[in-house]
Amino acid sequence: MIYVYVIESVHQRQQHYAGITHDLKQRLKDHNEGKSPHTRKFKPRHLVAYAGFADEQTANAFEKHLKSGSGKPFLKRHFFRAALVAPFSV
Repeated sequence: MIYVYVIESVHQRQQHYAGITHDLKQRLKDHNEGKSPHTRKFKPRHLVAYAGFADEQTANAFEKHLKSGSGKPFLKRHFFRAALVAPFSV
């Protein structure tokens, strides 16, 4: 299983990041330990959403979409409205 995930900064809630991994728990731990230069500045981070895929090609396409010009508004519309966002752990 490969996961596409979305995290946000606990303290700077407008700082979001979408990524892909085979080990979601370890990847979130890596982000919070500052091992990713893209997310290091606004740690700690919490998980907002994730989707599991059996097919790696489909997961890569979905992650690419989330990082695209049309994917960013999709994330904001569906995951980052204040009433909907509640952090959860893996």
